[in-house]
Amino acid sequence: MASENSPASLQEKTALIERDSEEDVHQECSTMPQRSESKLTLYHWTQSFNSQKVRLAIAEKGLLCEEYDVSLPLSEHNEPWFMHLNPTGEVPVLVHHGDVICDPTQIMDYLEQSFNDEGTPRLIPEEGSTYYHRVQHYRELLDSLKMDAYTHGCILHPEITVDSHIPAYAATCIRTQIGNTQSELKKLAEQNPELKDAYVAKQRRLKSKLFDHDNVKYLKKLLDELESVMDQVETELQRRVEETPEEGGESWLCGDFFSMADVSLAVTLHRLKFLGLSRRFWGDGNRANLETYYERVVERPAFRRVLGHVNNILISAVLPVAFRVARKNAPVIVGTTLLIGVLGGATYLAFLYMKKRLTFSI
Repeated sequence: MASENSPASLQEKTALIERDSEEDVHQECSTMPQRSESKLTLYHWTQSFNSQKVRLAIAEKGLLCEEYDVSLPLSEHNEPWFMHLNPTGEVPVLVHHGDVICDPTQIMDYLEQSFNDEGTPRLIPEEGSTYYHRVQHYRELLDSLKMDAYTHGCILHPEITVDSHIPAYAATCIRTQIGNTQSELKKLAEQNPELKDAYVAKQRRLKSKLFDHDNVKYLKKLLDELESVMDQVETELQRRVEETPEEGGESWLCGDFFSMADVSLAVTLHRLKFLGLSRRFWGDGNRANLETYYERVVERPAFRRVLGHVNNILISAVLPVAFRVARKNAPVIVGTTLLIGVLGGATYLAFLYMKKRLTFSI
């Protein structure tokens, strides 16, 4: 899977959109296009939950995909070039042969329908089969979880977590970032009248989310409901244990094959682990099948490539400020860095010269 780890420049991204426009690209989100020619291009953010699901599905299917990081901490998803691509300003977005698909579930379905030749792993069984209904049931169950609420809620209220990978200062940083984003959206709406409705709608959604996700009672209610979902998953995994898999084979959530339901479950468990909720939902003998499943899934090659390193909230909460300053003051920073380097080098050479003269004089 081809990847471009560093975010493309604004000029490069704008050029991509302009080029696609010249090729009669559909600029609004497509429902379910059926073409499979041309390359896949994915706009995503590494720490985005939905982006992680799509990227894991692409990796499991072994597809080549050109990836562009759209940094949420740097508000690149709010920039006009991206809002033209997806008016909701959300990642991920898949572009393929001129079609733009913005919904993560539709992206994953599209990948399965468009790339199903004999050499490509299938992640969804044949429609109508028992396995198909089982996979779809658990996909819908897991995809219905309010993962953004878990994520923001646990960052804002770390007291409800255990062994979280999120440092204590993150809550303040996130609150500040959200406040800045609201002001930024208002300013962008004024500067881009053709996108005003999209920016205003996003501002309203952000305000509503902040109100809900900062509510501890609401968060605890959601986590209690998650207990029931994890119980269902544990029971299903127990059924796999009681079945007799083929010799040398492995069983996953819905059978002896890795499916889209496993993609959703794997990324969900990974996020819960990151948030410091793993001890509550598995571990210490609680839901032993779920614990074993997680230990196995993290060893899959595709998982290790996409999610092998636990995301560091430091990158999202602190470094973006430095990146933003560097981007706005690039000539000054580069000039200062160069001057310091030259002075340091000259000082070192002078030291070597004096040391040599002193040696000869002795």
